[in-house]
Amino acid sequence: MKRKNMNDKPEQPQPPDQPAGAESGALIEPSEEAVVRLEGELADTKDKYLRLAAEYDNFRKRSVKERTELWQRAQADLVQRLVDALDDLARFAHVDPAQTDAKTIHDGVAIVERKLWKALEGAGVSRVDQVGVPFDPHVHEAVTTQSADDPARDHTVGAVLQPGYRMGEALLRPARVIVLQWQGEAGRGSGDGT
Repeated sequence: MKRKNMNDKPEQPQPPDQPAGAESGALIEPSEEAVVRLEGELADTKDKYLRLAAEYDNFRKRSVKERTELWQRAQADLVQRLVDALDDLARFAHVDPAQTDAKTIHDGVAIVERKLWKALEGAGVSRVDQVGVPFDPHVHEAVTTQSADDPARDHTVGAVLQPGYRMGEALLRPARVIVLQWQGEAGRGSGDGT
């Protein structure tokens, strides 16, 4: 007979609702109550999922609609800022040049330009047209280069051919510029190599 030591576990009897071969991986038929309960939980989970999916779809549609309305309001606000200057420009377009001197037309166009810039600045638009600043490929488009007369002016903007524009931090159009490059003392000679 086999001797028992302290580490041996006593045999535990199986519960009466489990058949003797349950631990061997045999399929057990769940009770009717468990099936009904699990089907109810599944139906609740499906219902929650469908409600959540519908709620997300409604949120997405509402967000698109709100974004569209916001964009339209922003465009209308900008146009509203510009209409006064456009009206003034239309008046100047219909002036009889034979009855108006050039200075009056020039002054009128300058007034319209100031009104336009006031409206654009109110909308957050600014010009990118500084000369002498370091060349920045994020805001400048180099059209050509010129020799710099001083090494301190190397890779700086020498001239602005067409201004750029920003709206807030967003670049609308880069400034088209001439970039200065220091050629060294050899590049500053008469060109005949002496």
